[in-house]
Amino acid sequence: MSSSAPDATLVGVCDAELDPDRHRSSYLTNKVGGQPDWLPGISSLCPRCARCGAPLSHVVQVYCPLEASPYHRSLHLFACPGPGCSRGPQGWRVLRSQCLENQGPQRAPSRPAPAQEAPLAATDWCDTADDWGLEEEEGCGGGVVKEQEDVMKEQVQEEEEDVMKEQVPEEEEDVMKEQVQEEAAAPEAGSLSSRLQDLSLGESHHDLLVFRSFFISVVQEADLWGEEDELEHAQELLREYEGREGVTVRKLEGGEGGGEEKYEKSRARHGDAFFSRFMKRISLCPQQILRYCRGGGTLFISEPPPHVAQVVSACGSCGGARTFELQLMPALVSLLQRTDGGAELELEFGTVLVFTCVNSCWTAGSGSAVEEFCLVQTDPDQQLFN
Repeated sequence: MSSSAPDATLVGVCDAELDPDRHRSSYLTNKVGGQPDWLPGISSLCPRCARCGAPLSHVVQVYCPLEASPYHRSLHLFACPGPGCSRGPQGWRVLRSQCLENQGPQRAPSRPAPAQEAPLAATDWCDTADDWGLEEEEGCGGGVVKEQEDVMKEQVQEEEEDVMKEQVPEEEEDVMKEQVQEEAAAPEAGSLSSRLQDLSLGESHHDLLVFRSFFISVVQEADLWGEEDELEHAQELLREYEGREGVTVRKLEGGEGGGEEKYEKSRARHGDAFFSRFMKRISLCPQQILRYCRGGGTLFISEPPPHVAQVVSACGSCGGARTFELQLMPALVSLLQRTDGGAELELEFGTVLVFTCVNSCWTAGSGSAVEEFCLVQTDPDQQLFN
């Protein structure tokens, strides 16, 4: 998903359900929910909520390479399903990851070929027969000899252990036992620490909530306009005429033009004008779940904070500015259903606007995703019930 021109807005709509038993997704897939498909070489992560500490659930995966760039590029959005967490930026995380196109899908490393061993002698085959549960020792041509050899080996081992016990004092024997126990426990401790490290890098959590997964289909917003496009063009010409002639067409039409204009200004002061513009813009495709236009204009659902450019922080990696790239839409909320059949829940948001590094900075060979910035706006209608 990438728009070639700054004004070319792409609209994402929900497609068929992504059944993991029938479909296999990859980092090239645009999807809702499910588990994230990380780019090759990127360590899997399971970010946590900055508000309550719970693991965040994967909401959206967008494959969005930039034009004339040698990198694959993906954005992953995560949100906290905890009560009230998704209403603010603390309950959201946006991670950007990249890898060179020539890396391609990573394959699992092939196992080294086993070292060739010398052919087994007849006695060697009989020695290992017990390990395979075979019962034909007597047919190997030396079963009785084997049993005698085993008895002699056990006697020799017992005699050697007795001699060692007599030569080593009891205190030294205790020290040796402790050393043996420590050495035996060392690998377990190492494996435990590695498991904890893997857990912090995003290994599966038993309490991680997974949303049902759906494919996302992408269309050009311009393709949805049709007659509405012509109407908008006519309105634009009308506004140019009003500005050039210094007149207002509504006043020429007489009647209540002035009163309607005052009403619109009053609505703007209360922020309703943003909501009206939002609803009018998405009316051509109310089911859209995201909008993508890197470097394009944002579509606020309510009055934005003053000086938005100052609110959006600089890139944490290179210190450069960030630019708008995509936003999640209200129709996505109803699609986020848990896969375990538990109680229904809803993330609480009106729109989530994502801003990414304008340079899309990346260190070649890096295995860690870069965190980007998101601005969360609640649904104005939801405030009536709080």
